[in-house]
Amino acid sequence: MQQIDLLIYSAAQLCVVPGPDGPQRGNNLGQLGLIEDGAIAVDDGHIVETGKTADLRARYSATTTIDAGGRCLTPGFVDPHTHIPWYGDRAGEFEQRLAGASYMEIMAAGGGIISTVRQTRQASLDELVADNRPRLQRMLRYGTTSAECKTGYGLATAAELKQLDAILALAEQQPVELVATFLPAHAIPAEYSGRTDDYVALVIDEMLPAGAEWMQRHQVQLFCDVFCEEGVFDVIQTRRILEAAAVLGYRLKVHADEFAGLGGTKLAVELGAVSADHLVQTPDADVAALGKGDTIAVGLPGTPFGLGHHDYTPAKKILAAGGALALATDCNPGTCWCESMQMVMALACRYMGLTQAQALAAATLNAAHAIGRGHQIGSLEPGKQADILVLDTADYRQLGYRFGANLVKMVVKRGKIVAENDW
Repeated sequence: MQQIDLLIYSAAQLCVVPGPDGPQRGNNLGQLGLIEDGAIAVDDGHIVETGKTADLRARYSATTTIDAGGRCLTPGFVDPHTHIPWYGDRAGEFEQRLAGASYMEIMAAGGGIISTVRQTRQASLDELVADNRPRLQRMLRYGTTSAECKTGYGLATAAELKQLDAILALAEQQPVELVATFLPAHAIPAEYSGRTDDYVALVIDEMLPAGAEWMQRHQVQLFCDVFCEEGVFDVIQTRRILEAAAVLGYRLKVHADEFAGLGGTKLAVELGAVSADHLVQTPDADVAALGKGDTIAVGLPGTPFGLGHHDYTPAKKILAAGGALALATDCNPGTCWCESMQMVMALACRYMGLTQAQALAAATLNAAHAIGRGHQIGSLEPGKQADILVLDTADYRQLGYRFGANLVKMVVKRGKIVAENDW
């Protein structure tokens, strides 16, 4: 018998979510590679083999064994779009929205993102880390094993670098694996009001080089993102920033089409961005471009839900065009303070028209590709990192069907148990 570190067995369902050639695209989204009475062998933090319980128990002797007890096993969730870290909250603005103010009206009056910028600038690095560590701990207990984290609440060179330092510290202090995105073009800071082009020049000439130097110093690959939207950065400004970032070695992402379809999604495909995110008001021509390119469309259904809007990412159109679709929380203090990918999947099933299988694949394999990690995480294929969830149910279809509860019983990260939920 082969000696290994960990064997999990007697799973009613084991959802492999295969993607040996990349993300699941178009009508292929939702292929789970389901194994009944499944087992998974793990050694040195990586998956060795998946298969039937009887076969793997006969073939492997493990230092640690876990009897899944007829529960379901899935890959750990990957959250490819969050705005962690931030400081403070905007509960008062939510009250304003309930009274009828729109998100863009609040932002134009100096609230919104700028409100969080003021609070985040004032926070020390230690305060920023301490305020965000519990958020990641809650995300872990809801099954998120990897997440993207953005700057964008500094909007000044030193404050943006402070957020990068906070992401680095958080990555070292807790089990959720973090991927960092540099987002100085998240909004126009108050001191540049009415001078967007001047701020774009600052981003290109000072902030992006500073982030690139940070990237080189810490040997960390960064993404660069831009909020391409009416009242923020137009397509021309977005192109200038992203092209400058690409020259400096950043990988690219774009916030696009949240409130208006400006052409940001098509630009993302043209520039080879890893993902284009939000995509609520995406024009048909941009949807078609997604089907022809490699850019992952990331739906954030918690955001229109949080805003009380009725339009959501047109998932069926994107899939019909042959595009690759992922899901994320957009966890942020203004529009979507949601730490649960399970809730996002439930919303995607109801408002984006996904099946439970499609939502699971979009929240794992495709989400991993949306942060450039699809060949390391996001599925339970041999050779990949052993990030595994043991659900407190025998049927994966409870995900998406149920909401407001936590269906995760155990979280395994790199082959080690890192969280257990006992009720």
